[in-house]
Amino acid sequence: MPSVTFDPLLEPTSKRRAKRPAPSARPASPPLPWVLPTVVVVAVVGMVLTIWSAVGAETGSELSAPGGLAIFIGSLTGLVGTYLALLMVLLVSRIPAVEHVLGQDGLVRWHKRLAPWPLSLIGLHAIFITIGYAQSAKAGVWHELGTLVATYPDMLAATVGLGLMALAGITSIRAIRSRLRRETWWVVHLYLYLAIALSFAHVLALGPSFVGHPFARVVWTLAWLATAGSVIGFRFVLPLVRSLRYRLVVREVRSEAPGVVSVVCSGRHLERLAISGGQFFEWRFLTRGLWWQAHPYSVSALPRPPYLRLTVKTVGDHSAAVARLTPGTRIVVEGPYGAFTRHRQRQRTVVLIAGGIGLTALRSLLEDLAPRTAPQVVVRVSKPEDFVFRSEITELARRRKGTVHEVVGERNRVRFDGPTLRSMVPDIAHRDVYICGPEQFVHQAVAIAHQLGVRPEAVHYEVFGF
Repeated sequence: MPSVTFDPLLEPTSKRRAKRPAPSARPASPPLPWVLPTVVVVAVVGMVLTIWSAVGAETGSELSAPGGLAIFIGSLTGLVGTYLALLMVLLVSRIPAVEHVLGQDGLVRWHKRLAPWPLSLIGLHAIFITIGYAQSAKAGVWHELGTLVATYPDMLAATVGLGLMALAGITSIRAIRSRLRRETWWVVHLYLYLAIALSFAHVLALGPSFVGHPFARVVWTLAWLATAGSVIGFRFVLPLVRSLRYRLVVREVRSEAPGVVSVVCSGRHLERLAISGGQFFEWRFLTRGLWWQAHPYSVSALPRPPYLRLTVKTVGDHSAAVARLTPGTRIVVEGPYGAFTRHRQRQRTVVLIAGGIGLTALRSLLEDLAPRTAPQVVVRVSKPEDFVFRSEITELARRRKGTVHEVVGERNRVRFDGPTLRSMVPDIAHRDVYICGPEQFVHQAVAIAHQLGVRPEAVHYEVFGF
């Protein structure tokens, strides 16, 4: 079986395709500018209505009764915390219009920033509700806690849900997460969905804002269903539909460098695949040990229908198993995802900076750039052999009137800093800067770009990592 090539200098080797130009994938549409303002307005309005529903449900006599103030605080923190938890889930439900604006990095950053608030507020809700009911019943707090869990409807399920939320929060602490396998952390994090589902009936059955308020119950039920529908639709149904349409299978696995392999896939209708250079898919390989989990890997070249290429560095169990895939393995994909694309470009010229395996996204992004963007490509690797796709990247840069610069050597021996970057790209402050690679490298390069006068809106980056 002849090897499939994505080399810019060579045409695909298929005899059938040699008779006519190879069809290319359909270019992706640029992000819609009105999406983000609309999302912000809807989220703020929802928060105002949530607070109003809690405040409006209370009366002066209820607040002045024994335990009334504590119950009100518990109700308010519970509603606001639950609303924020729904927003947190929506942020990672991969709604296409939102994901195309913020990208995975942006969504994950907001997800992380938001996460402590719903967990803390729902924890405070449990504490204040227990205190309030204990004061009302003139009983001890621990006694009242046992009574609530044992006798009140849906309270046991809500307590289990709170415990699952706490578990997801604890395992997301950087010091703990860094010690977990990605697969373990991913499974634990899935419990957050179960936790929110378990709390649903409890909130509607006991919440002061819902008891005797049928309209509020209907609105919150719709909000829960919309959140669940978004997750099911965009994380499961849409990927399944796309996978059935494209029917991707593994055609070839080839070594690119020590510990780096490319997987060449074949499929159908890939000329209809709307994808931009720099984007990635969540890949699920339907083989033993891999079928139950999806991992993000960048497309390392724009599709050459019927072929598509991803490139993976072996850093864990999943990526090591990818290197052992056999031809014919079926694939389910989610995506394409990511805002690390040419659509973010504001200046006429660009700088592309990649560290390590970040070269995969850089290579496909470079292919997608306009002919006269004069890209200055800066590659940071520890050893010369780590520079994957050297010939392809060099040729793509040459065709766009650009240059490739290599910074090769261990970090403690070869510096990558502001003077180094400025010597390579003296006019960097007047270019868009795209950065991809491991987290530490990306943050370092972003800081250097800012120091050299690049405006914040002209810096675009994608973090490769856990």
